[in-house]
Amino acid sequence: MSATVLIIDDDRELCALLAEFMLLEGFAASACHDGAAAVTHCRDHVYDVIVLDIMLPGLQGLEVLRSLRRFTTTPVLMLTARGEDTDRIVGLEMGADDYLPKPCNPRELAARLRAILRRSRAVSGDTRGSELVVGQTRLDTAGRSATFAGADLQLTSAEFNVLAALMADAGTVVDKESLCRRALGRPLAAYDRSVDVHISKLRRKIAALGGDNLIVSVRGSGYQFTVNSGDRTP
Repeated sequence: MSATVLIIDDDRELCALLAEFMLLEGFAASACHDGAAAVTHCRDHVYDVIVLDIMLPGLQGLEVLRSLRRFTTTPVLMLTARGEDTDRIVGLEMGADDYLPKPCNPRELAARLRAILRRSRAVSGDTRGSELVVGQTRLDTAGRSATFAGADLQLTSAEFNVLAALMADAGTVVDKESLCRRALGRPLAAYDRSVDVHISKLRRKIAALGGDNLIVSVRGSGYQFTVNSGDRTP
């Protein structure tokens, strides 16, 4: 069965070309050319993944993303202007799963989408079971949900993948290259801060529920999900 993708971009010619290419790659693609209309559309239609252009007329792409995250956890890949690091970081902070600079190679876009879907649908082989539990943090890898001290962490797909990779190797350091491959399904690019942003968001969400210092940075190495540290009982 084809995966469904919604392309939100005001460039109608580009959308048509991408939709045609996506069909050859096994995706059933639809398009919206207006940000506000796209948000309304997504309230009534469900897609496997969304491709969102940041530079939209009217309701800008980041505002579209903010609105989408109020009611859906559907993975979102942003299309950003080349070199616009600020937009990428803000987009990731607001809940995007990954980004690709424009103009993009359609083959790379398809590969990124497949990686996102593979990670959002499959239970990682690293988890070796349907549940991961470290202290008060619990991951249901089949249902793709996570809790701390019994409270839902409300993670995006990418955040869940990062946390699952860290918890699967709890107590040991996981380097950023491995995290990028395991969580985002792609190699770590130069100056790529995607993993760092997802880690930062995870820390804030866990800390808000009383879990401090569960994910620590190991300078020059990567990140570690600690065991028996900062895992307080309320």
